[in-house]
Amino acid sequence: MVSTRMASRGAAVLLAVVTALPAATAVAASPAPPGALDPDVARKCPVRSYRVACIDLTHQLTWVQKGKKVIYGPVPVRTGAAGYKTRTGWHRIFWKHKNHWSSLYGTPMPYSQFFSGGQAFHAVDDDIDSGDGSYGCVNLRPAEARKLWGVLKVGDRVYVWGRKPGT
Repeated sequence: MVSTRMASRGAAVLLAVVTALPAATAVAASPAPPGALDPDVARKCPVRSYRVACIDLTHQLTWVQKGKKVIYGPVPVRTGAAGYKTRTGWHRIFWKHKNHWSSLYGTPMPYSQFFSGGQAFHAVDDDIDSGDGSYGCVNLRPAEARKLWGVLKVGDRVYVWGRKPGT
C-alpha cells in the first residue's frame, strides 16, 4: 500500500521530470527504477567533483551524486518533525557507527552516519511513511541504510535544503 505522502512525493518528482522533457519525448508508463530519473531537476543539490549526499526535505528524498551522476538513490526518507528540524546547509559525515544506540532517545540507530551534531542518516524498523517525523535524523528503510553505509565515507559532504511539509 502506498501512503498519500509517498504517492505525492513520487508524483512531484515525476511531474518535475516530465515538465523538463521536450514535448516529443515519450515517458514510460511504468515506474522507473530508483536513480533512473533525475531526482534534482530543480538543481538544488550542488554539483561537485566529489560525493555529495543530497537531502531534499520538501520531497523527503535522499540520493548521492558525484558530479552529475547519481550513484545512490533516490530513496524516500523521514526527516525531522516540527520542533526537531533537520538542519539545512552544508555538513560532513564525521562519524559512522554501524550498531549505534541513542542514549538520548533510548533507541537503536543501525548504520548511523553522523553529519550535524547528533543528526545522522540511520535505519529504522518502523514505517518511514508514518508518524510526524524524526528527532532531526534522516531515517531510511534498513536495506537502503545498509546500502548507503557502503557508499558514504567519513569526510563526505552532505547538503540539506527545503522544508519538510507540515513543519
